[in-house]
Amino acid sequence: QVQLVESGGGLVQAGGSLRLSCGASGRTISNYAMGWFRQAPGLEREFVAAIAWNGGKRYADSVKGRFTISRDNAKTTVSLQMDGLKAEDTAVYYCAADRRPYGSSYLAPGYWGQGTQVTVSS
Repeated sequence: QVQLVESGGGLVQAGGSLRLSCGASGRTISNYAMGWFRQAPGLEREFVAAIAWNGGKRYADSVKGRFTISRDNAKTTVSLQMDGLKAEDTAVYYCAADRRPYGSSYLAPGYWGQGTQVTVSS
């Protein structure tokens, strides 16, 4: 089992920045693809960014060039740096771990965090 805990959400003005972090426990995540998803009210959860076990990255078109995903395997954390935030980025952001090790950035989430709220005021 993998337990994931997100932190770093909050309220920010449009154009501002936030950094989300996801801490993992219960199993080493260094061999797992990790990702960030988000869900806005009334909408389905959507993919935001992912990083493969070997460091390959993938982003949704809507965040490309503004968000950066990174991982620190020694600290068992995955981060999402969000710059140039827009009102439409407002959502609950979830950290996810792939269900199997050694996967690509097209991960199939098997573990989820509880989510952290990001609100961008326009």
